[in-house]
Formats: sequence, structure tokens, C-alpha cells
Amino acid sequence: MEWYQDYPHIGYDIDGKKIYKPAKGDELDKFLSKMDDPNFWRTVTDKFTGKDIVLTDEEVSIIEKIQRSEYVGSGDPYEPYTDYFTHETMKHPLTNKPPTKRSFVPSKWERKKVMKIVRAIRNGWIVSKPGPAKPRVYDLWKETDKPEIRKHRTYIPAPKLKLPGHEESYNPPLEYLPTEQEIQKWKEADPEDREQNFLPQRFNSLREVPAYAGFVKERFDRCLDLYLCPRKIKHRVNIDDPSVLLPKLPSPNELKPFPTEQAIIYKGHTGMVRCVSVDSSGQWLASGSDDGTVRLWEVDTGYCLRVMQVGGTCHSLAFNPNSQLSILAVAVNSKVYLLNHRCGDHLIGNATDMAISTAASDARSDEEEGPSKVSVVWSLEEEEEEKEGRKICLTHSKPVKQVTWHHKGDYFATVMPEGGNSSVHIHQLTKWRTQNPFNKSKGLIQKVLFHPTKPLLFVATQRYVRIYNLVKLELIKKLMSGVKWISSMDVHPQGDNVITGSYDKRLTWFDSELSVRPY
Repeated sequence: MEWYQDYPHIGYDIDGKKIYKPAKGDELDKFLSKMDDPNFWRTVTDKFTGKDIVLTDEEVSIIEKIQRSEYVGSGDPYEPYTDYFTHETMKHPLTNKPPTKRSFVPSKWERKKVMKIVRAIRNGWIVSKPGPAKPRVYDLWKETDKPEIRKHRTYIPAPKLKLPGHEESYNPPLEYLPTEQEIQKWKEADPEDREQNFLPQRFNSLREVPAYAGFVKERFDRCLDLYLCPRKIKHRVNIDDPSVLLPKLPSPNELKPFPTEQAIIYKGHTGMVRCVSVDSSGQWLASGSDDGTVRLWEVDTGYCLRVMQVGGTCHSLAFNPNSQLSILAVAVNSKVYLLNHRCGDHLIGNATDMAISTAASDARSDEEEGPSKVSVVWSLEEEEEEKEGRKICLTHSKPVKQVTWHHKGDYFATVMPEGGNSSVHIHQLTKWRTQNPFNKSKGLIQKVLFHPTKPLLFVATQRYVRIYNLVKLELIKKLMSGVKWISSMDVHPQGDNVITGSYDKRLTWFDSELSVRPY
């Protein structure tokens, strides 16, 4: 079109006649057509012919999709994937063609070509270009009396893996196959005490050999060894003054801010304070004491909001992490009380009472179908106790020393160190059910905690911390603390680090993904 800007026509037809430009109006005609023509907004001008074209609804929708960066095609963009090639592993190859001879025999012509180049280098026909000449310099102030220290290679290569033997064969000799007694002894031994991390097995053919179950774990441990093992020679340093090794302590002024003054004192208990718990919002604090009371405080001001009588020494208490329920679990001797503390919004307190009454009515209907096998009795408190905030009472057979909540707020666990096989109970609030996860005694259990995000349970005995999968009902890891008696335990909010304290004044820090020993 730009070639015909100065002409009245825009080209020629088949007969050679001129094709004249369509008549165009001025700005007034354009304004009138804009006001009268309803299709003016969808009219565009063809730059090749100069004619006005009215876009269809389909073309307008395509332009709108392009402007919104959406899919323009006519088909479904989320249609299922068509598997053109089968994903199943075939037992037999597609062809039985034997390998060619040239695939494993060295090429004769390549050897002749290489020997021709080697002969040319030896005879001097091929000469490499000399590099830039280095300047001849020497150290003017070098002390010639001192012997020159020879530089050794500081890098030590990683140790190679042991080569496979007859016991790793798919068809080993009979003397390498273990007996039933050896298999039982191998299973009962700890993984660190086993001579081999697998049992030799015999198969008729290599095709029948299954995948090795410990392949991923062994490769991961190998990567950890290569990553953590130092492979560098460090020369010994002779130090005459041992005080040089002591670190220089920083000035206390450089370590600020840190607590230097007492801010708030929560006064009110007449007996020893046994336990405290902070609400998930960080606004409320609960404390239990030997005077048989539980007090609720406001953290910022130290104001005592409520005093609830529990009728005994409070050994443990914990707020429900669910922000829609105002429930406080309190362990008093052999009973666990669920209190409605009513701190904060009154609507949440009323909703908590309604949720407890609904769960109680559903539990009565379930008890008519069949009684529970666990020796924990759920019951609603009477009117006098209900005035103190106590809603539900769980009666156990032994004194309860700890109560802890799941992060969703429906499940909570209790610990009875003197309970033997029934030391740990997991309770469900909405269905009034109690489960005993362990049939055998795992030792004197001290603390239990739920994983913050995964269905895992951390169980701390005197010396070990065991991690159980609550879905698969199996032990997945056993952390060895190396202390005499574990007294406390806590888990990082992400769940990958565990900290334990002991009565022998030691603190251990575990990275559960790295090792079973303290970090």
C-alpha cells in the first residue's frame, strides 16, 4: 500500500485495469458512523485493500483471549495425556539380533590412522607451537640457608567402595547361604553390629532378581560420607602458649539486646509452680501449681484473668493449638481435665461449649453399640465443676505426667510413666475415643510430642528418642542421645530438628534427616 500512496488506485486486476481506492470520509463522517453504526467498535481496516471488515464474534473472542494471555486453541487444553508408548517393562527384548562384531572388536583402520600420526610426531614432521617465553626472574632476598619445603598433595581421594564378592552373586555357592539360625541372629542384631547389610539369596536366573530395597539409603549414606568426611592434610601446629587457643570473649555491650532487667512478675500462686503454657496467639499464659489452681494471665500486662480450681497438683497443661476452640488440657494426678478458659472472644467460648456437647452426644450413641477396650473413662463434669470451667474429665489408671496436643487440635496424647504397656494414650476430642498405640513396653517413657506437619510421633524414653509413623504403625528411626536420663524434649516447628535435655545437665541436638546421633 505504501507504493500507491500518491495514486488513486491500489493495484491492478487480472485484466490490467486499475483497482481504485475505496472512498473514505472525513472525521465528521467517521464520528457519525461511530454514533450510528453498532458494529463500529468491531470494524477494522484491511491494510492491503483499504476496505472496512467487521469482525465476527469468534474473532473477537480470540483477540480477547490473546489480551488475557489465555489458551486460544479450539480443543481442551487439559485433556488427558495419550500414552503412545507403553510404560510397562517388557520381559523380552524387541529383537533377538546378535551384536555385530565391530561393536566389540577394535577398528583396524583407526589404529593405522593413529600410528601414522604417532610416526609423524616421532620423526619431527608434526611440531607443536612453542608457547610464550617466560621471563627469567629470581628472588633477590631469598634466604638460601633454609631448606626448601616440598609441597605435598593436600587432597586425599575418597576411599573406593569394596568390590563385590561371592555373597553378592545372584547364584552364590551353598556355603555362602545363611542358615535359619544365622538369619534370625542377623535380624535381631542392630544395623551397626551386622557384618553385612544384606542376606545372600539364591535365584535361578538374573531376570528373577528383584530390586535392592536398600539401594537409595546406601547411596544417601555414601553421599553423606563424601560430603562430611574431611579429605585434606592438615599440618600439626606447635603452640608454646596454650592461652592462645582460648577464644577472646566479646564485650557484653556488643551482645545487646539481651535481658538485663526483670520486666513482669506473675504473682498469685501460693505453692510451687509446676508447669506453664502459652497460647498459640501469644496473648495468654496458663500456669499450674501445687496449690490446686490453674491461673490464666495476660502476657503483656501480667494481669490474672481467671483462677480455676482443679483439686490437686497440676503436673502438666497445654493450650489447644486450634484458634477456633478455647480449650486448655490440665493433668491432675490420674485425671485429665479439658477446661474452657474463655479467654478472648466470647463467640469462640460458646462455640467450644457447643462442640463439646455435640461430641458428648455422639459418644453416647457409640457406647451403646460397643464399649471401649481402653481403660480410660470419658465423662462430663457436673454443674459445680462446670462453673470452674471444667467440661470433660478423662480418668486414667495411673498418674499422668504430661499432656500434649496435635497441631490440628483434635488429637492429644497423655503420658503415664508408671503405666507399663499403657504408658501412652492418644485421645480424639470429637469422637471421645482413646487408643493405646503400643502393645509392648518401650521402657520408661518420659515425653511424647507430635510432629508439626507429618503424622509422626516422637517418644522419649530414658536414653533414646523413637520416631513412629502413625499411619503405617511402624518405627522409622531411633535417635541415640548418649545421656543417662532424658528429662525434656522439644521439636523444631519444621520438624527436622529435635532437642532433648537430661538430668545430668546435658543438652543434645539432633538433625533427624542427617544422623541418629547428636549433631
